[in-house]
Amino acid sequence: MQRKNPIVTGNVYHIMSKSIAGYQIFNTDAEYKRMIQMVRFFSYRKTFLKFSRCITFPIVQKKGFEEYLEERFGEENKIIQIIAYCLMPTHVHFVLKQLKEKGIETAIGNMLNAYSRYFNIKHKRQGPLWASRFKNVPVDSDEQLLHLSRYVHLNPVSAGLINNAKQWKYSSYLEYVAPDAILHPLCSFHDLINERPSAYQAFVDDHANYQRELARIKKLALE
Repeated sequence: MQRKNPIVTGNVYHIMSKSIAGYQIFNTDAEYKRMIQMVRFFSYRKTFLKFSRCITFPIVQKKGFEEYLEERFGEENKIIQIIAYCLMPTHVHFVLKQLKEKGIETAIGNMLNAYSRYFNIKHKRQGPLWASRFKNVPVDSDEQLLHLSRYVHLNPVSAGLINNAKQWKYSSYLEYVAPDAILHPLCSFHDLINERPSAYQAFVDDHANYQRELARIKKLALE
């Protein structure tokens, strides 16, 4: 799970990690939700608190996982800023800003390793789950970031899993287009992407058919 290119603190990156040989790594709603919990947990500075123990604490059950993390760690202990994400059956996309030295490498490595352990125990499986290296691509401008977020949110539409990005529960799209419906947002993006929800939805919807067709052509070209 090594990084390919140097990652600079303060910069934004598109991070992607694929499963080995297209193995399906998310099979149930619970598995997707577990990964989202891990993303939230490992976005904070490394502590001696283990994720597997944290989720069993009575105070976590009482307060709620999200509120507990916010109260215990606070924004000052974030090592990454999560701008956008999308979990797919065989891979994951994140748009991240590094806030602390080696923040992205640490957060991604921890969450992928933790999910591998969870998945292997649950499915009585052995061996690696992810390809050996996560990809990182620097984002060089606000315009590139805006278009990248659309690409990430349209991934399940392009793959033919859904017809509309709003139908996919395992991405940050609803945080962009229906923020009032999200009790505990995972992402923070308004300092970088300042689009009104209705304008952003139109921006994404207008491109959906094009991205879907592009994915179909790419698939045909590889067959």
